Amino acid sequence: MQSTLFTLVLAGLLQAMPAMAAETPLRAPSGPAVPVADATGEPIPLWPAGQVPGERGSARTPHVVERSADPTRPERYVDQVDAPWLVVHAPMHPNGKALLVIPGGGYQRVVIDKEGTDLVPDWVDRAGYTLFVLRYRLPEAGRDRQAALADAQRAMRLIRAQAPRRGLQPDSVAVMGFSAGGHVAARLATGFDTPAYPARDAADRLSARPARAILVYPVIDMGAQAHAGSRQRLLGAQPDAGLVTGYSMQQQVTRGMPPTLLLHAADDTVVSVDNSLLMAQALAAHGVEHELHVFAHGGHGFGMRTPPGSTTALWPAIAQRWLQPDQEQQP
Repeated sequence: MQSTLFTLVLAGLLQAMPAMAAETPLRAPSGPAVPVADATGEPIPLWPAGQVPGERGSARTPHVVERSADPTRPERYVDQVDAPWLVVHAPMHPNGKALLVIPGGGYQRVVIDKEGTDLVPDWVDRAGYTLFVLRYRLPEAGRDRQAALADAQRAMRLIRAQAPRRGLQPDSVAVMGFSAGGHVAARLATGFDTPAYPARDAADRLSARPARAILVYPVIDMGAQAHAGSRQRLLGAQPDAGLVTGYSMQQQVTRGMPPTLLLHAADDTVVSVDNSLLMAQALAAHGVEHELHVFAHGGHGFGMRTPPGSTTALWPAIAQRWLQPDQEQQP
């Protein structure tokens, strides 16, 4: 079993390659892949069959790896995402609010549990949020760097299109991203109206602007404070100044972006807290409503797995209050 797991993990690692825009796909034409059952929940293909923008080659079967030896505490990830999809977690007693969740994984993989399925008990079962967890495309040779933004835009529009039949409020759909997924969420919050793909259907006439954004230990900067792995996979080994600026989210802030909540641990040694500090400074300079919460402890990638007695464990309550601005007390 250990040998098999090692082989799967190694295969996943070998899939990660720096992103570059290319006109010719590396894969021969074929039919679209079917979303794998990587988590409980309802899978929804993000794009019409065979119409994933830029993916003219064969869609590989998504590759799921389990890194935990404890069956009660899974720690899975997925890569080889060529036909992106959403996993919907719907509560029995919905509060009418939808949340697009974008997990992290260093632009090398998309984690499944810590920043996905682990949200369900608190966010879905107890708080009543309907979660749409995104399995987005990752950078690799032959793929446009805008693929993840296209997937996030499409996800936001698809959620809005489905909101009425699900009893959700289309205008209140928010986004929450973690780590590299926080970079994708920040790209959506700053570039929701950036043309990233040609329209596919009626859903693409809807706005991709999130009502609110939550960025949890996010990758923001592609310069001095960059997470080296994310930068290399997305921009290549030696990106020029234009790419660095274009993908440093603090440089892309505008007054028209949604209110933004930043959550980070001061002792994060993977993605420096300076990423959130830079973003907060940019939001303040542009007059964008925001909050910044820096916890003393927590490291990187804590997700929903925080010590119960720690102040870091309060982050879901802070985020849920942020998503309910009508309930905030006025001065």
